[in-house]
Amino acid sequence: MSEPSPWAIIVHGGAKAIPPEQEQAHRDGCLLALAAGQAILEAGGSALDAVEMAVRALEDDPTFNAGYGAVPNAKGEIECDAAIMDGQTLAVGGVAAVQRLRHPISVAALMLPEAPVLLMGHGAECFAREHDGELCESGDLVVERPGDPGCDTVGCVALDMNGNVAAGTSTGGLTGCHQGRVGDSPLPGCGLYADNAVGGVSLSGDGESLIRTTLAARLMHSLEALPPGEAIAAALVRLARVGGEAGLIVIDADGRVDWGHNSAQFAVAHARAGHPAQAFVNRAQDAQKDPS
Repeated sequence: MSEPSPWAIIVHGGAKAIPPEQEQAHRDGCLLALAAGQAILEAGGSALDAVEMAVRALEDDPTFNAGYGAVPNAKGEIECDAAIMDGQTLAVGGVAAVQRLRHPISVAALMLPEAPVLLMGHGAECFAREHDGELCESGDLVVERPGDPGCDTVGCVALDMNGNVAAGTSTGGLTGCHQGRVGDSPLPGCGLYADNAVGGVSLSGDGESLIRTTLAARLMHSLEALPPGEAIAAALVRLARVGGEAGLIVIDADGRVDWGHNSAQFAVAHARAGHPAQAFVNRAQDAQKDPS
């Protein structure tokens, strides 16, 4: 387990099967996203800004199923979800089933000072328009990936020098899913959570299973008493009750970083003060490891 750190950041590109020929693209994409967030933290910026910028970078990369790289549902429509959470105030901003947002994570961030936690579809897009969010045509988000089932989520957790934690998630949906389906990504306690007193988490995997087990909340509860690696292991045991795949990234309040998964692969990159950035595309048998 890594020692305490004054700042830390970890990103993931989805818990899923990653063909060998795509592994390097996943490592490179995670490292670019990590660098965007790391630069903010090293300059003394906020965890919220670091998370937003890292996830925006993942939304810009067609390697990942988020933003530019979204996939069509059963009606051939794009429906993206995203959320971001501030561990200092417990404010949450989320958008769901949006079709025309170029960077869903940034519109979610715009919602942090608002009373609603989650806006859906047309309402979220109206909010984005009113707050100068970036809109596009839904077709501009689609990327053809022969043989790729199109699933999963990207995410980031960061701790800044002021001890503030933030977490974010973004997904381009699930190929062929029901119209209007919303997964775990925009739901606090399911796909993400952040609390300065404990830490922050971001999840990826089978959304319905993560919702049924409120897995992010379970992980946070375990993190109150256990180091990150053990908390992740306990969460995966909890997930086994309903089945399904997941990948989990964690930073605790001391800046200790860890991750784990039960999926075929999990693309991850992390950095913290005094340690260079590293990226991995772990296989299931290598899910638990020392990130120091």
